[in-house]
Amino acid sequence: MTAQGFLQIFIYLAVLLGLAKPLGIYMARVYQNESVGLNRWFSGLENLLYRLSGIKPEQEMRWSQYALAVLVFNLLGLLVVYLLQRFQDILPLNPQALAAVSPDSAFNTAVSFATNTNWQGYSGEATMSYLTQMLGLTVQNFLSAASGMAVLVALIRGFSRRNTDSIGNFWVDMLRSTLYILLPLSLLFALVLVGQGVVQTFSQYQTVNLQEVVSYQTPQLDADAKPVLDAQGKPVMVDAQSRQQTLALGPAASQIAIKQLGTNGGGFFNVNSAHPFENPTPLTNFLEMLAILLIPAALCYTFGVMIGDVRQGWVMLAAMTLVFVVLVFVSVPAEQAGNPALTTLGVDQLAAAQQPGGNMEGKEARFGVVNSALWAVVTTAASNGSVNAMHDSFTPLGGMVPMWLMQLGEVIYGGVGSGLYGMIIYALIAVFIAGLMIGRTPEYLGKKVEAFEVKMAGIVILIPPLMVLAGTAIALLTEAGKASIFNPGAHGFSEVLYAFSSAGNNNGSAFGGISANVPFYNLTLGLAMLFSRYWLIIPVLAIAGSFAAKKTVPVGPGTLSTHTPLFVMLLIGTVLMVGALTFVPALALGPVVEHLQMINQSALGLR
Repeated sequence: MTAQGFLQIFIYLAVLLGLAKPLGIYMARVYQNESVGLNRWFSGLENLLYRLSGIKPEQEMRWSQYALAVLVFNLLGLLVVYLLQRFQDILPLNPQALAAVSPDSAFNTAVSFATNTNWQGYSGEATMSYLTQMLGLTVQNFLSAASGMAVLVALIRGFSRRNTDSIGNFWVDMLRSTLYILLPLSLLFALVLVGQGVVQTFSQYQTVNLQEVVSYQTPQLDADAKPVLDAQGKPVMVDAQSRQQTLALGPAASQIAIKQLGTNGGGFFNVNSAHPFENPTPLTNFLEMLAILLIPAALCYTFGVMIGDVRQGWVMLAAMTLVFVVLVFVSVPAEQAGNPALTTLGVDQLAAAQQPGGNMEGKEARFGVVNSALWAVVTTAASNGSVNAMHDSFTPLGGMVPMWLMQLGEVIYGGVGSGLYGMIIYALIAVFIAGLMIGRTPEYLGKKVEAFEVKMAGIVILIPPLMVLAGTAIALLTEAGKASIFNPGAHGFSEVLYAFSSAGNNNGSAFGGISANVPFYNLTLGLAMLFSRYWLIIPVLAIAGSFAAKKTVPVGPGTLSTHTPLFVMLLIGTVLMVGALTFVPALALGPVVEHLQMINQSALGLR
């Protein structure tokens, strides 16, 4: 790796970790209803919203009531997004007169945005009207993120309270997350993005003249506008020229701001953050990467403040950061090493990358190898899923890192709220294992970890791998699943495994290479997203309720210290052990085999 690459990664991490503490303190004060300025200035608006909604903020909920509120609220959001897509052809703010979205695609997208996954099997600018993008997708970006943050806060209260059956009020936590955290940050970030050239307009798409005529080939069409086929059944191609280009526009900056800050991902345009209207400059690229991990990192400090021991927050952040850094230094060098298969074809990768080596296939020249590979690790460390390069074109090892990060359960920073509560579940597993070693009932943050909590934690750990591996197996065993796979062998397997890893861990990124916008994948991936979001939220809230009802156990000689470097290593080991034991066989069939094939082909070519 070059010195410039090291410097870019160091600056990114330094800014991220430097902002974690002040933002973490701010969010802790918001959730503890302490004065932070904004909640004092807008308290009247907050109270008005409570009255209009019939909410009694002082009335707290048991964990089962909290879970029911989460499920009902998210279900209503899912239905709204589905109906907006199905009727967008007759609704306003549709200047391109886009048709209604098909039922299976609308179901997949509605589930995707309600669950904070933001998987997209469609081309945004060719499918979604401005109204659907704003009222459906952008609003859900706020609400799904706020839901994850609310569940985390409820879990934290489970540790900080004792001898009670309440864990807070979901509607209060949702409103404060949105009004005092997500909205202000998104407004500021959107203004910065607009200043850098990200589009924000209601104007219809613009057709402009090209500086040079573009020549290309296109299938010849008959009188019925169907492709003319030759004797072999292949389309007959004819020469064509284009002197104009249609530029897709829309209210993009407002959606991009919250899609990154809320770890939602997705994209206003089809090529996502590789599009110059979504991510036009190196500064926007840096700020968007920073926004992806900003709130998840800061919530670690919020956790420490709210339980009264900031060391516990630093432990979580340290464990996440160590794994993240190691995987960055696997993915970036793998991409900078280039693809030997291209070298044997005579491609000068040194000149293409304009640096000492690099696989530039599928990457934007204005971002280069380091920023593309770093983004891939950032977006899959968080449950974000936005991309600024085509992951399908990464080298086998470079592409395996994003895939494995998702398979670890999206806990290396992870989604806003969901990443940290996932890591806390791993901490419970870690102290349980340590307790077994010494024959003592495990404790975490002053609460005994007993059979019920371990069973609930087991559900949280097992559901995502079940969705990923079962979904991949079904896709590879059925004709409907195999019909959409266009790449043969190990890479085709990797594409399917990546798709279900993304859906089963609520990430939303894709390798590409398969036609996912078909009924089979829209249904199966949609179901994987649903189960992986809500079958995790329910047991997490059950754990919160169980801990809140318990008394605090005083620290004794046999109590495991959970704020030490030793526990950081134990926590990391638990995360890696579960990920390795679960997914190494599948990874061996996909990216590992592909890497060995690439080396073998390169060796044969050199002969």
